[in-house]
Amino acid sequence: MTLIFTARHFKAHDSLKEFAEAELSKISKYYDGIIKSEVILFYDKPTNSIKTAEVIVHGNNHQTFTAKESTNDFKLSIETAIEKIAVQVKKYKDKLRDNKATAKAVEQLK
Repeated sequence: MTLIFTARHFKAHDSLKEFAEAELSKISKYYDGIIKSEVILFYDKPTNSIKTAEVIVHGNNHQTFTAKESTNDFKLSIETAIEKIAVQVKKYKDKLRDNKATAKAVEQLK
């Protein structure tokens, strides 16, 4: 899995990048078809210190999962955005399993 890490209008610490990599590795246990992941960090409002993390995960069959989260801390934003992605990936996997099971049932009826 390739990781593209972008910090808009500021220089991010290496610890943020390492944290994002560690969190994204958790998603790969749910779905092994992940090709590329993008983490984009930026400030919504520099005066109020609202920090936003946008996470985009590209998978097989042109499947894209996207989540965006804003909090007061970048690590918290990354963590909650990746939790949202995990929910999307789990739903997608359930959908795949159901479709395969339905296809097998239809073939058995023929």
